[in-house]
Amino acid sequence: MSFISVFVKYRALIDQLVMRDIKTKYRRSVLGLVWTVLNPLLMMAVLSIVFSYFFSRYGSIENFPVYLLCGQLIFNFFNESTSISMGSIIHSGELIKKVYVPKYLFPITKVLSSSVNLLSSVIALVIVMVVTRARVTPTVLLAVFPLLYVFLFSVGVSLFLAAAAVSFRDLLHLYGVLTTAWMYLTPVIYPMEILEGAPKWVTLIVNINPLTAFIKIFRCVVLEGVTAPAVLHIQSLIWCGIALLIGSFVFRKAQDTFILKI
Repeated sequence: MSFISVFVKYRALIDQLVMRDIKTKYRRSVLGLVWTVLNPLLMMAVLSIVFSYFFSRYGSIENFPVYLLCGQLIFNFFNESTSISMGSIIHSGELIKKVYVPKYLFPITKVLSSSVNLLSSVIALVIVMVVTRARVTPTVLLAVFPLLYVFLFSVGVSLFLAAAAVSFRDLLHLYGVLTTAWMYLTPVIYPMEILEGAPKWVTLIVNINPLTAFIKIFRCVVLEGVTAPAVLHIQSLIWCGIALLIGSFVFRKAQDTFILKI
């Protein structure tokens, strides 16, 4: 209740911070917010042309453009939200020094601003499904669950990164390398069948990868038209819980020293 009351009390500030992020990102852009829909469509088109040829022998991939965009939507949101949240405390140093504001609002508002791009990516996904005449079933309504999972997981990771980056600035440069490796260990582009000949440790990492579970659930309800296995939901909830607990614990322990380090 205390957490919710803080959001209600600082709602105007949260709105301003989110709008500032959106306006800054698309400042002096002719198309503006249209890019939030156009970007995933263009990336999907390029990657579909390239990888649909290489993965053509995996007949289990039905409607590769939708398959690809489902993975991109989840991973890109996580990558963007955590990347910009990492420097949220550092870049808000002047405001933090002048007035009292609950510091965890800064990384969380970054995740919220990335949610605008997430919703636009969902619009892009709908467009692709219409163009490719994908089969739509009532299970598509369950897509809210994997989207909620990746949001909560991103909040937890963002809190951890925002606190860690204040003390370890090298993390700002290293994180891009880590997320690149993370992307290749997530079945965003390739089908899971391709891992049959891979080393066991690679297969294990991909399977326990939290983003893998989110993407699997999303593809089940959107592309395959079936409900995802309960084990995937349990796995997702466990990862969300771990991320939120560790992120909030680390952030709470470190927040009193922020003003001395920024």
